[in-house]
Amino acid sequence: SPEEMQRLAEAQAIKDATMAWFIAKNLTGPFIHINGSYHSDGRSGIIPYPNHYKPGLKIATVTSVRQEEITQLDPDNMDRADYYIVVPESMTTTY
Repeated sequence: SPEEMQRLAEAQAIKDATMAWFIAKNLTGPFIHINGSYHSDGRSGIIPYPNHYKPGLKIATVTSVRQEEITQLDPDNMDRADYYIVVPESMTTTY
């Protein structure tokens, strides 16, 4: 239902804000945070929060995408991240 979707989005936002708060609080130098694409694709999810807690951070995102042709990024995958790991759709999955 729309209400359940709204609660899910709000719960996810709290989780992202909490992760970012702990990162910003403990940040002393370069830092790598590994998360699922839901948390950072499109520079949403966790991405806006660290600069809220610690302004001026430089943040780069990496995502992986599956597509038929791996030599050129499909338009559907554009603007998801700063860097991409492109793998063929035929690649075996382990989930």
